[in-house]
Amino acid sequence: MSQAQKHEFQAEVNQILQLMIHSLYSNKEIFLRELISNASDACDKLNFESLTDGSLLEDGGELAIEVSYDAAQRMVTVRDNGIGMTRDEVIDNVGTIARSGTREFLKALSGEAREDAQLIGQFGVGFYSAFLVARKVTLTTRKAGRPAHEGVRWASEGSGEYTIESLERPARGTAVTIFLRDEDKEFADRQRLRGVIARYSDHVSRPIRMPKEQPPEAGDGADGEPAETGFEAVNKGSALWTRPRAEIDEEEYNNFYTTLTYDAEPPLLTLHNRVEGGLEYTSLLFVPSRAPFDLWDRERRRGVNLYVKRIFIMDDAEHLMPPWLRFVRGVVDANDLPLNVSREYLQKNREIDKIRRASVRKILAELSRLAARDAERYDRFWREFGRTLKEGIVDGPEDGKGVAALLRFASTREDEQVVSLDAYLKRMPMKQKAIYYITAESHAAARESPHLEIFRERGVEVLLMSDPIDEWLVSHLTEYQDTPLKSVAHGELPDEALERDAADDETRERDRRDMKPLTDAIREKLGERVKEVRPSRRLTDSPACLIADEHELGGNLQRILKAAGQTAPAFRPILEINPDHPIIERLRPDSEDLEDWALVLLDQATLSEGAPLEEPAAYVRRINRLLAGA
Repeated sequence: MSQAQKHEFQAEVNQILQLMIHSLYSNKEIFLRELISNASDACDKLNFESLTDGSLLEDGGELAIEVSYDAAQRMVTVRDNGIGMTRDEVIDNVGTIARSGTREFLKALSGEAREDAQLIGQFGVGFYSAFLVARKVTLTTRKAGRPAHEGVRWASEGSGEYTIESLERPARGTAVTIFLRDEDKEFADRQRLRGVIARYSDHVSRPIRMPKEQPPEAGDGADGEPAETGFEAVNKGSALWTRPRAEIDEEEYNNFYTTLTYDAEPPLLTLHNRVEGGLEYTSLLFVPSRAPFDLWDRERRRGVNLYVKRIFIMDDAEHLMPPWLRFVRGVVDANDLPLNVSREYLQKNREIDKIRRASVRKILAELSRLAARDAERYDRFWREFGRTLKEGIVDGPEDGKGVAALLRFASTREDEQVVSLDAYLKRMPMKQKAIYYITAESHAAARESPHLEIFRERGVEVLLMSDPIDEWLVSHLTEYQDTPLKSVAHGELPDEALERDAADDETRERDRRDMKPLTDAIREKLGERVKEVRPSRRLTDSPACLIADEHELGGNLQRILKAAGQTAPAFRPILEINPDHPIIERLRPDSEDLEDWALVLLDQATLSEGAPLEEPAAYVRRINRLLAGA
């Protein structure tokens, strides 16, 4: 054994340790869940690596996890014969931050101990949970395939530093020994440990073994190496998804979900499906009740794990679920794939495509059933994942019809929070030929838009869309159930929306004729800022609004593209003015202040869309001049 070297923890790791020691007391028993989960992962990794290098299994033996204890010395040891670690890997994985998970964990803390404790596993900081109950932790390990003298011993009391040294370790894998604090000695008890295992880890696919009888006082050495005693499996040790649905109760599903995701809240939906025939596979998929912290990171790891014949292959099987269903968690176990599956293989494999398509259809069908039978629960799902689901219209055109039926939107109907497209169609008057919508930067901007004035007056419902993705959604979802979707801020208004008759047409033509000198003069003053100036029939209260041509980019989409750093095509709006508004009635083509009024009308119409002004100071000066003149 070499001399122990002292190292200081990285600053963020030290913060985590202090939280474990002093703050997160609400659910201390999760330390065992986390250590068993890490041990199971180590066994899975060795199993996978051994597919291409059988020598890593060394003397063979079943991959398993052992949990032992010593009541007299108040010790608990979790041991595995998995992949193990090298000295450098111990430093990287335990002493420093190899990934951003620890920093993200610190950002996500809410201050509520119970909620924060549940975040531990989600952010990859599970090892540190040992300090919830430990006054000291030692870790001994050796990487599979390395010689015995490359064993490593790590130790820390959680005080800001740790020691690391080399030692002789014949057995591959890792052992973590926890020296319990006096107040946590309850965990050095067989029944207490078995209860925690039954609650959190019963469905771990690797055997979890404990001593058959309480060991003698020195049952484990100081380094957590095994004592001479018999062990027995204390978990079911079989993959939950391989059992018939009729034999699994809700609590077992929920416990498995918690083990898989570290989410303490039960899932909203559980979908357990076995497919037989030409393509055989089993899927166990969950829709969470709440969105994960990194839902909007489209590059994050996916939530579906791939198994082949019960052998773990990968935990980031992105080809099994489209990005717009990235919130789905679960496992897929296929019988007909080779064990040496690579990501390149998955990308080109027809069987994977079939599994993916079938899984998507299953999820959409279950969400549709939920929406039909339990509107309140579906509304909860929509609040958490609705914006993500909208991506399915853009990214998954083959599933567009099923996704469209699940969409929900705010509308100008005051008596409803959100409305489905089906509900909109059901209450649409016979004479109405389109589903009307408006897109805006915010819900408030959409709700108060002047484009809605004539629609409100005539009782025509308009959908209010304020998510950035809505602009792309309506460019792909151009119709629903053979009914076109039409923006109220693009092009001319159709006659059927306004119940026009011959008198209306005469009035519109008279306005165009009588106001032509004024609209031409305003157009000249505004120059290249606008494409056209024309009388409006959609305004009842506001003096002006901005319109885009039928097939042009609107101002809202242009602003979204610019904010994303993308080049947006030049957009020149149409300025519509209200012939019946007092401001418009007093304007004359030869007015000395017409240029100020024209620019003020343009700026006010821009502000009513929720957009910023390019020259706010100039706008204020013009308003002041006009007020002074009045």
